[in-house]
Amino acid sequence: MIREAIEYIVRLGNRETFTENGQTYVTGDVRLLKEPLPAEIKVSTLSALVKYAKSVFDGEEKFLIHIVSPTKVRLLSSLNLDAERSTWVESNALLPDIPYGRYLDMEEFNILLQSAFLDNDTRKILLKVVGNVKDEDVKNYGDDGVSQTVTAKTGVAQVADVVVPNPVELAPFRTFVDLDQPESDFVFRMRKGPSGPAGALFEVDGGMWRLDAIALIRNYLSENLAEEIEAGNIHILS
Repeated sequence: MIREAIEYIVRLGNRETFTENGQTYVTGDVRLLKEPLPAEIKVSTLSALVKYAKSVFDGEEKFLIHIVSPTKVRLLSSLNLDAERSTWVESNALLPDIPYGRYLDMEEFNILLQSAFLDNDTRKILLKVVGNVKDEDVKNYGDDGVSQTVTAKTGVAQVADVVVPNPVELAPFRTFVDLDQPESDFVFRMRKGPSGPAGALFEVDGGMWRLDAIALIRNYLSENLAEEIEAGNIHILS
């Protein structure tokens, strides 16, 4: 038993490497020594990914860009001899946390609209409603479960029942800041909360905005890497 162990240790010390079909193996148990893969660079914008792809900083000239989702894009190498790819750059969008489906008081809702949504006509209308609503019960309007009215200021010293718009088309920050944010429909609902009227937004487009965002990402990359794509050095997968 001891002799066998000593012979095994000796064999370990005598191992050699050899190359076959461009790949390196080690003798003994004939293991394949895989080509090491670099750690990916983490960024948060598409522009950073584009700059790296154009720089050829690490000597790589051909890339595959994989648009994984509206918030993640990877810059990949060609396949190596081990049929593996290096991820040179991974870009993950930095986005605000938007609490869809959660009722917020009017102050919180006002701040959310101004900080996490692009300015458009619908946002202006919502800000006007939530900024002037009186501290009274939210009343149902009609029997369809969609329209609502609230008591709001309509002038210097006047109040009146105001119809809450529904559905509303908004553009929250939900893809890379390099892009125009895709608009989609939301259901806007109000109700009486613990400290007064509260409002909430519910997504109702079935996720179609994701396809719009991916198309925006593809267009951005195609425009900013046009020469490299034309030369066949970059391919985009979405």
